[in-house]
Amino acid sequence: MASSGQLLKLVCLVAVMCCMAVGAPKAMAAVTCGQVVNNLTPCINYVANGGALNPSCCTGVRSLYSLAQTTADRQSICNCLKQAVNGIPYTNANAGLAAGLPGKCGVNIPYKISPSTDCKSIK
Repeated sequence: MASSGQLLKLVCLVAVMCCMAVGAPKAMAAVTCGQVVNNLTPCINYVANGGALNPSCCTGVRSLYSLAQTTADRQSICNCLKQAVNGIPYTNANAGLAAGLPGKCGVNIPYKISPSTDCKSIK
C-alpha cells in the first residue's frame, strides 16, 4: 500500500478534477498548491484505507471546487498536483477511492479522474 504522502498526492489529483468544471478564463491563477494540500489533507485516511469518509474531507473537496473559478486556476491546480503525483506508486484501490471522492462529496465533474489528464486541455 502507498504511504500517506503518496496518498495525499493522489487525493490532490482528485481536487484537480473537481476544480475543472467551473468558471471562465482569467490570466492569473489565484489558487495555490498550499490551498489544495490543506483542503485535501482530511481525505488521506479515506484514500489510504477506505471506510468512513471524514466530513471535513468533503468540505475540502467542495471548497476547492468553489475556489477554482477560472481556467488559469484549474490549470494551475492540475499542474501542481500532477507534479506532486509524478512517480508515486499507488494501488488501483487507492486510485478508485480517490476518483470516487467528488461523487461522494456531491461534486459533479464531467471527466475521468486520471494522472494522465492533460492540464492544458482544461477549460
